[in-house]
Amino acid sequence: MVKHLNITVSGKVQGVYFRDSTKAVADQLGIKGFIINQADGTVYCEAEGADFMLDSFVDWCEEGPERAEVTGVVVTDAEMKNFSNFLVKK
Repeated sequence: MVKHLNITVSGKVQGVYFRDSTKAVADQLGIKGFIINQADGTVYCEAEGADFMLDSFVDWCEEGPERAEVTGVVVTDAEMKNFSNFLVKK
């Protein structure tokens, strides 16, 4: 089953290549959506894909790249938007 998740990651997640690393993982897993830095220091992501791929993707978000220090991940289900690829937004 394909679904859509909204994911907010908090901690030391900006300035540590979190967005670019997450895009690489999303592309490997076939996840579509986007990721963007938020003004409050969090990273916000919308991701669409198969259940088991999204499970792996969320696991990645809970770890992040080497220099990240993830302190929290909030995941909520949302309506499908049928993204065509995965973008890093500025």
